[in-house]
Amino acid sequence: MTTPRLKLLLYEWCCSGGLAALPSGSELEDLFAEGRMMLEALAADAARDPSLDVTVLVDAAREINLPDGMRVETVPHDAEISSLVDAATRNDRAVLVAPETNGILADRVARVRAAGGHPVAAGLRFLAIAGDKQATIDALAAAGVPVPAGRSLSADEPFPLGFHLPAIRKARASAGCDGLQIIRPPGGVAASAGATRLEALIAGTPVGVSCLCGGDLEILPPLRQRFTDGDRPRYLGSEPLPNPSLATRAQGLARRAVAALERAAGDEPAAGWVGVDMILGDRHDGLDDRVLEVNPRLTTSFVVQSRGASLSLVRSMIDRAATPRECTPLPRR
Repeated sequence: MTTPRLKLLLYEWCCSGGLAALPSGSELEDLFAEGRMMLEALAADAARDPSLDVTVLVDAAREINLPDGMRVETVPHDAEISSLVDAATRNDRAVLVAPETNGILADRVARVRAAGGHPVAAGLRFLAIAGDKQATIDALAAAGVPVPAGRSLSADEPFPLGFHLPAIRKARASAGCDGLQIIRPPGGVAASAGATRLEALIAGTPVGVSCLCGGDLEILPPLRQRFTDGDRPRYLGSEPLPNPSLATRAQGLARRAVAALERAAGDEPAAGWVGVDMILGDRHDGLDDRVLEVNPRLTTSFVVQSRGASLSLVRSMIDRAATPRECTPLPRR
């Protein structure tokens, strides 16, 4: 007897119609290149598993390189949300990739669940905390996870006198390097129009750790992140972290970070792909390591991770998310 193939929907906000509703010149347009790269990598990875029957949502105005024979549903102009909800309810599972900016990710996950769909994603409480960089830092610090010193700034609040420089200012709800700014002496920068977080600039190696969350937590090999120079850095890509000692420290921090947000969400287990960004300092004991943020969604690290995987990461992510588990206990320090 032949086992039915699992019907899977792939959606990436930039490529699946999300950008169509934005005014020209929006900062979020800069996310398209990364979004396209993630969607194409997702599709290529999913195509490796014959048990998956894949449909991809693609904006009618965009061109995406997908594997031959993969089913594509075109999203008409200004019909992104209705197309997503409709397609998600016709598939067994949906992988949603979207920025946390303006609550876009949480909104799409909530809409799909309300319509009876099954997104491979964490619960809304987890998404709400991880989607707010200050709330994330608060949850991490409360659990004893090391974080950079800093504070939140309300909209139009002036730069605080006496704050140690250099520092980093980032939007409280953003994705990637959207709105990221390095502030150097003597300071004097203009106030931001939206809520931001201001934190100390930490020296060290920037590292991203990807976790497959669900029935059991699988932590993938950490990746070193590369950025452009200057006061408004842009993400360039990731590469394997060759130092085993650094990798062990990074994986341990990632496990603690996910557990901290699960506890803050009321013991709501994480699910799907979760990325943890951090800085690993120069001390061998790891006492100057700091966790920067938690991304409750697929990140560009998927592109590198999927290339080196022997089996489909998409399939593994779906299987783990479908298996219930109790919340991970917080490791003792």
